[in-house]
Amino acid sequence: MNKTVLITGATSGIGLACARKFAANGDRLILTGRNQERLAEIKKELKTDVLTLAFDVREREKAKQYISELPAEWQQIDVLVNNAGLALGLEPEYEGNLDDWETMIDTNIKGLLTMTRLIVPGMVERNSGHIINVGSVAGDAAYAGGNVYCATKAAVKALTDGLRIDVADTAIRVTNLKPGLVETNFSNVRFKGDEGRAKKLYTGIKPLTGDDIADVAVYAANAPAHVQIAEVLILATHQANGSIIVRK
Repeated sequence: MNKTVLITGATSGIGLACARKFAANGDRLILTGRNQERLAEIKKELKTDVLTLAFDVREREKAKQYISELPAEWQQIDVLVNNAGLALGLEPEYEGNLDDWETMIDTNIKGLLTMTRLIVPGMVERNSGHIINVGSVAGDAAYAGGNVYCATKAAVKALTDGLRIDVADTAIRVTNLKPGLVETNFSNVRFKGDEGRAKKLYTGIKPLTGDDIADVAVYAANAPAHVQIAEVLILATHQANGSIIVRK
């Protein structure tokens, strides 16, 4: 049975890959992101029913407004993919940028919580649904310069585990996807447009792609009803953990 899937941060990277993979699976999509023009382009590209909502997950009141005003035929959300997130900087913690920290915390943690709070009550009422949170290998252990970003992804793991406990008496499933080195615009954002610095991260290794992560998301969402894919760590072949990468 085809599902209605809401994906945050759907205009690029893993979020866009998820949109394409779920669309190919025949699912209907609600796509959120900050760039209305980009959302419109993606809607034209995808061969499925698509509803676009242009807002930043950090904007709680705007998120509440958009979700509360969903047309009746879009209100039953079967899968929530909490993908919106970012990393900024690699400075030592004692030299970090306070504004960057606030942006990461507000997006990666509070934005995820906002969307969870807005969508999951409907799933509980229907006794049906699936929440897929995009965490990171960075949530398992800190790496040099990762400090606050790693902390936000550790929070994603804890929040995902906590939600799974909270809905264990329902038929709702909760999944934490933990990608390793994925080549998207993630590093360009982290280094604020410094493409040379971003490209160095992928030198000497074949990194994962957004499609690789999206494949796992679609698999988890389509597992038999009695199967809950609770957590998946997805690494490039020559990556052992968040800090050990063998380059050849």
